[in-house]
Amino acid sequence: MSRPVTVLMVEDSDDDAQLLKRELERRGFDPDVTRVDTSADLRSALIARDYDVVISDHKMPGFSGEEALKLVKLFDPDLPFIVVSGTRGEEHAVEAMRSGANDFILKGKLHRLAPVLERELSASEMRAEQRRISAALEESQRQLRESQQLEAIGRLAGGVAHDFNNLVASILSYSDLILKSMPPGDANRDDVEEIKRAGRHAAELTRQLVAFSRQQVLHKAVVNLNELVHDDLGLFQRLVGPGITIDLNLDPNLWHTKADRLQMEQVLMNLANNARDAMPGGGTLTVTTKNVVVEAESNGQMHPPGQYVQLEVRDTGTGIPRDIRARIFDPFFTTKDLGQGIGLGLSTVYGIVRQSDGTIDVESEMGRGTAFTIHLPRTTEQPKDDAGRASRRA
Repeated sequence: MSRPVTVLMVEDSDDDAQLLKRELERRGFDPDVTRVDTSADLRSALIARDYDVVISDHKMPGFSGEEALKLVKLFDPDLPFIVVSGTRGEEHAVEAMRSGANDFILKGKLHRLAPVLERELSASEMRAEQRRISAALEESQRQLRESQQLEAIGRLAGGVAHDFNNLVASILSYSDLILKSMPPGDANRDDVEEIKRAGRHAAELTRQLVAFSRQQVLHKAVVNLNELVHDDLGLFQRLVGPGITIDLNLDPNLWHTKADRLQMEQVLMNLANNARDAMPGGGTLTVTTKNVVVEAESNGQMHPPGQYVQLEVRDTGTGIPRDIRARIFDPFFTTKDLGQGIGLGLSTVYGIVRQSDGTIDVESEMGRGTAFTIHLPRTTEQPKDDAGRASRRA
């Protein structure tokens, strides 16, 4: 079977171009050739598509192989460039190689063309694989640094939360004692009630800090995320308001997962709240569920191979700027005005998802919206009866 190869041929002679093409075909290649003979045509060809190799004559009327080589290397330094000449000798070959050509072949020795092309294609594939590995390693290192930073912040947040919780408990307890001792109509009763409300708010912040630090105790059970979304749909609509349309795209055959139902409701509420804030002029909030299988050969950094239940919450809002995207799960990070948020919503989501053995990823485009995607491991366990009712199945 012939090996396909895309060739950009810089050659002023159509006969010579056909000669080179036939030589490649004779040696087992199936060349898709684009021929150019001017600087402008070469530039247009490089812009139009990708090529496996450039084969260039050394001297042409009004255009030279040296000029072609410089232009090609500007577009893609790794694109193999082979010079084929009918008259030039060793001196020009050395000059071309020093300028960046991969090889220099005389037209009288075209039997060298196919082996040289084979060598350069293999080298090009190796370079591409090295770049892929390097990019994957860089991404893995970035995620590791981010994970370590979040772990450190989480430990700090958890320690502060537990100590702070004791203080909040005292505030709430003494507030209750004072209120019980006050006669009806006491002029100071409203002030004490305000202290108690502040204490409850502080307790909620503490709970979110604990969720982010992943030190809370989750009561995991077999759940179906479709049922959770349907049960909370009315609350979603009240939360986002009438200007936002909620679309559901739920897989009717969705697998089960193990999670704390109340905490997953908190995840949905926080993501819905985040979407609402991103769409002040209205828009669409889309909740999608589906089953996902990650194979070993397609294993990325986010998910080990396995079966997952995917939950996606997508909005059509303003989007998240690229320069702050890596910080959105940090506790207390917020872009809202003072008094409009303390930056624990998404960090709480992150903590709950990670403690549920899941992952969360975000994709966003400025002016076109944001999508948060959660993957939770599938469980083959069946849900237990709830208060005597038969378990519902998706």
